[in-house]
Order: sequence, then C-alpha cells, then structure tokens
Amino acid sequence: MKARTRFAPSPTGYMHIGNLRTALYEYLIAKSSGGAFLLRIEDTDQKRYVEGATEIIYSTLKTVGMNWDEGPDIGGNYGPYIQSERKAIYAEYAHKLVELGGAHYCFCAAKEETEESEDEENAIPSKFQDPCKRLSLEEARARIAAGEPYTVRQTINKKGKSRFHDEVYGDIEIDYDDLDEGVLLKTDGFPTYNFANVIDDHLMAITHVVRGNEYISSTPKYNLIYEAFGWTPPVYVHVPQVMKDAQHKLSKRNGDASFQDLVAKGYLPAAILNYIALLGWNPGDDREIFSLAELEKAFTVERLNKSPAIFDIVKLTWMNGCYIRALTPEEFHRQALPWYAKCLTRKLDLEMLSRVLQPRIETFADIAAQTDFLEKMPAYELSLYENKKMKTDPAVAAQALKLAAAKLPEIDAWNNDNLFAGLKELAAANGLKNGQILYPLRIALSGKETTAGGATEIAAVLGKEETVARVKAALAKLEG
Repeated sequence: MKARTRFAPSPTGYMHIGNLRTALYEYLIAKSSGGAFLLRIEDTDQKRYVEGATEIIYSTLKTVGMNWDEGPDIGGNYGPYIQSERKAIYAEYAHKLVELGGAHYCFCAAKEETEESEDEENAIPSKFQDPCKRLSLEEARARIAAGEPYTVRQTINKKGKSRFHDEVYGDIEIDYDDLDEGVLLKTDGFPTYNFANVIDDHLMAITHVVRGNEYISSTPKYNLIYEAFGWTPPVYVHVPQVMKDAQHKLSKRNGDASFQDLVAKGYLPAAILNYIALLGWNPGDDREIFSLAELEKAFTVERLNKSPAIFDIVKLTWMNGCYIRALTPEEFHRQALPWYAKCLTRKLDLEMLSRVLQPRIETFADIAAQTDFLEKMPAYELSLYENKKMKTDPAVAAQALKLAAAKLPEIDAWNNDNLFAGLKELAAANGLKNGQILYPLRIALSGKETTAGGATEIAAVLGKEETVARVKAALAKLEG
C-alpha cells in the first residue's frame, strides 16, 4: 500500500526536535512506500499563533530536504491545507456528529478552556461532567436559535474497554470511563485539535498517523468519531518522547535546543536529521551515518522503539564532526565564511585556514575558539616554551626564533609546504631538531600550547608580514 502521511504542525514558534522527528518518520513512511507526504498547518489555536512561524516550518523542512507533495503553498486535490481556511467544513461535520449522537451542544462557555490542545503538555485535561448532555436536541437548538453561545462537545456513552492497535505498542485497551467529553467546536467556530485532525485526516485520505505516545490515551476518542461517521481509522504509529534525561522531556520552554538553535550553534542540518532519525529507530545493524535518501530505503516502522529516546548532544556533536569532515574542501570553506566574518577582521588566508580547520572541528561554532589568537595575540607566560618532549626552553626558543626571524623574510612563495621545507633545512643546518624550531615558532605565533594547526600552517594563514612581526615580538619578550 502506498502510504499517505501528513505533518501537521502548529505555527507557534521554532521547530523543536520532537516535532522534526515526527515529520521525518511521517516522511519516511510515505517515501519508503512510494506514497505522498502532505504538509498541513494546524492553526486553530489562534491564541498561540506566532507571526512568521509558518515560514519557519517551510524553511526547516526545505533545509533538511523533506519536500512535501501537497501543502498550502503548492496545493493539491485535498485542500485547503490550512485549518483556519476550513472552518465551514468543521462546522458541517460537527453538526452532523451531533445528529449522529456522537456529540452534543454545550452552553457551559466557561468550561471551554478545558478543551484538549495540540500542545503535548496539555494533551490530557481534567475530566468534565457536562450537564448540557441531558438537554434534548430540540431544546439545545432553540437556545442556539435564541443567540446563546455554545460549543459542540463530544458525547461518550460507551462502557467497557476501547481496543485498538498501534504499530509500535501493539494492541491497547483503554477504559471508556477514563475519557473526557472534550470540546470539538469552540464558540468562535474554530475546531479543537482533537476534532480537526480526525476530519482532515479522513478527508485528505491519510493512511498513517505518527504522533507522540502521550496521545495514546486520546486515541479512543478519535476512534469514536471515526465510528460515528462510519469511517475507517488510519494506521496509528505512536512514538516515544524525546527526553533530555531519564526524568525530563526535551522542551523548548525549558531552554532546550530547537532545530534553529542547533543550526545557529554550527550543526549541519543533514547531521541533525540523521541523528534524530536514530532517536527511537534503529536500522538493525551498527550503521549510524545515513543520508535522507539512504533513510528512505532503510526505514521500517517495525524497527521503531517503545522506550523513550534521550537526546545526547555529545553524540550529535560527534556525528556532526563526521559530516563536516565529509564535506568537500570547497563546500566547507563556503559554509565557514559566515563564521569567519563573525570573529575575524584582519587579513588572513581564509582558504588555508579552512584546510587547517576542517579535519579538526566538530561544529562551525568551534571556529571562534580555534581562531581567537589569529585576531589578537594573547598574553602568555614564557613557561610555555618549556617542553621536555621537544627539548625546548626559553633559551632554546630564543635561539630558534632568532634563526627563524632571519630565515622567514627570505621565503618568497609563502605557503605551508615551502615554510615547512625552509624551516626544516634551517633546523638541520643549525644542529637542531625540527621541533626545536617549530614548537617555539608555534608559541610565538599563537601564545597557546595547543592549536588546531602547526607552526607553518599558522604562518601560512597569518601571512608573511604578521608572522615576522609576531616572531620579533616574541624575541623581545624572551630577551626581557
């Protein structure tokens, strides 16, 4: 069967990791079966709407390569794909559901705030005993005709157990007595999440619904609506939550990173997508690096896990480093340029800097810390010149830097290979080991014990004029 799936986010802010993972699984279910992936904007909760959030949704999905087959911007045969443009459809089906006995009119306007929301933290409201349920349909319609505000609230008359199947958790039973008769249509004519998603999923021919496992307890309510209309429910795929640790959910409200935050911190979108694919799914072998196209071929619902997935920033950082090293040198340099612009102002050989940094950083945000000495020479202690392995101390360093200060101006083709060859000859001609020249030179140019590049690489990045100036300044420091 070719699956039809939908990603239906609310335009309420940035794309958090759990939402993006849901979108990814829905995308993979569709594409692995040769089916269609839809984008639907669920903006029925107008109080939580954030200006510009819809554009963030578009941008995020396009950035990671999850292009949709139908949606608000490209259309399709099942539109409109924005819920606020479907109010008349929801009203029609809400009134039909009342006639079928699956809902009733409620005049307890103050209780409307107990409705369920797509916000996962408010997904299970307190149970409300509705006195309006006892009103006859004729009496309710008369009150509506008189202009009294009302909501449409679900009617649950069943007893016993609701039974349904989930692709991850198997066969599930939930007592009907535990279900709340929530609001389906609000006084402003907007549907709640719990009603709109059922109507839209059916009318848009959605075959598979992926959502967090916190919605398992609400699934019987959705099934009652399907049953009342005589519709077939979709295949349910409930996935475990993404956790920051064993006790706490990953949450933007608590300062946890969103997709946009991670990109701003120097993580590559492809690496983020690869990592979140593994938060709740495994390929059945030891492989960890997947392109989106490779995920489409490897993904199966059967390998989704029941256990909560813990977001490990250390693992993501490692994976991001793998992706950085896999970039072509040209692509790395192109992506590094905006990061250089943030922290470097002096004239440097940036292409050489990119060659130095690519094998040595794990995120682009590492660039600032790795290059701070290029912008401004830091203060340092002469004790840095002492290195037992290199057999150097301040006296050896002073000798080496005097030799280097005389040699460096003579090197015309200023690049790493020529610099290394010239200084290697200098060391041999003066009875020194290579390290006895190169180690003091690196200290003189960086003021640091460890750097991303070696002495000649740093010199190549700095250029001849700045290199010679720093060597002379270091000599003056050594000579007191």
